[in-house]
Amino acid sequence: MITKTELDNLVKKYENTDFIKDDPIQFIHGCNTKKEAEILGFIASAFAFGNRTAFINSLKNIFNCCDNDICGYIYNGDFNNLKGSYYRIYKDYDIIALFKILHNIYKYEGGLEDLFSNSFITDRGNKYDHYLSNVVNTLYKYAPHNIGIGFNHMIPKAQNGSAMKKMNMFLRWMVRKSSVDIGIWNFMSPADLYIPLDVHVARQSREMGLLRRKSNDYTAVKELTEKLKEFCPEDPTKYDFAMFAFGVELNKKMNKV
Repeated sequence: MITKTELDNLVKKYENTDFIKDDPIQFIHGCNTKKEAEILGFIASAFAFGNRTAFINSLKNIFNCCDNDICGYIYNGDFNNLKGSYYRIYKDYDIIALFKILHNIYKYEGGLEDLFSNSFITDRGNKYDHYLSNVVNTLYKYAPHNIGIGFNHMIPKAQNGSAMKKMNMFLRWMVRKSSVDIGIWNFMSPADLYIPLDVHVARQSREMGLLRRKSNDYTAVKELTEKLKEFCPEDPTKYDFAMFAFGVELNKKMNKV
């Protein structure tokens, strides 16, 4: 198994500002308000799958429709100019559904921070799928009837086998404070975060001897996070950079062979 020293060295190598330019976190750097950062961050994290260049370009096109005022756009509630937008299995009605839900979250639930913090306070990880199940259930409460398979992929459910990578990544952005993560939410600490598990992180964690479970589900997320807490109990998700970036870099080298 990889040692703490080896893993910490990988964090030092990959967790730096150079990481930002190729990552969806780029959209929340330089935001003027907390609301702007959390709304842009939530939408960007929901699109984070597949080729990074492709979904980042799709996000740029979508955000261009918001006239550089995402808060005003969400509060206004008129999303007709998003018709025709898409990314892979995300159709325009899935994307519009996400925006409509955010409109209602800020209208009726106090906003994203209140939604996440209230769920966290009432359920400190006692359920199988963690407190995020409460967040997801509230989001679906405001979902239109015409959502498709794309929306179910955009906002997945842990009880259906999802590792909740997008939402855990969004929380890492909002809670951790580093050269990459902006750390604007303080209702929870980095010690409470769970690892954003994608194919790169899952593959590398198994090769490093950190994860034994074969399925990439929420049980694997918990197993890996608990293992990483042995190395850094106060900030286990800092190792996300080490495993993700190392896996991406290794994959690029292998494809060149």
